[in-house]
Amino acid sequence: MNHTYDMNETHDAYDTEQQLSQAFAAFADTIHPAADAYRSAQREWHRRERRRRMILATLIMVVFASATLIGLWVLNQASAAPHSVFGDAVSAPVAHVTSTASWS
Repeated sequence: MNHTYDMNETHDAYDTEQQLSQAFAAFADTIHPAADAYRSAQREWHRRERRRRMILATLIMVVFASATLIGLWVLNQASAAPHSVFGDAVSAPVAHVTSTASWS
């Protein structure tokens, strides 16, 4: 597909760009922000930031409290009988050491 550009097409595109630029500049000149727009946007941003931090802190506290309560519940469910560490039913004999030395 061979398409050649002549000077009229390039000039028309440039004119269209200039007209759009002028129209947008004129439109932008008619828009005036509210006097406290920045302050109100900043307040809103700070409010959202505080809310996000509070939600995160609450979530951390709930997870921590839940883990603590579950751990305590699991420990409370254990029986008072001695447990074997490796699953052996046979316990190793305990050597009794008696000292014959006298401390004076």
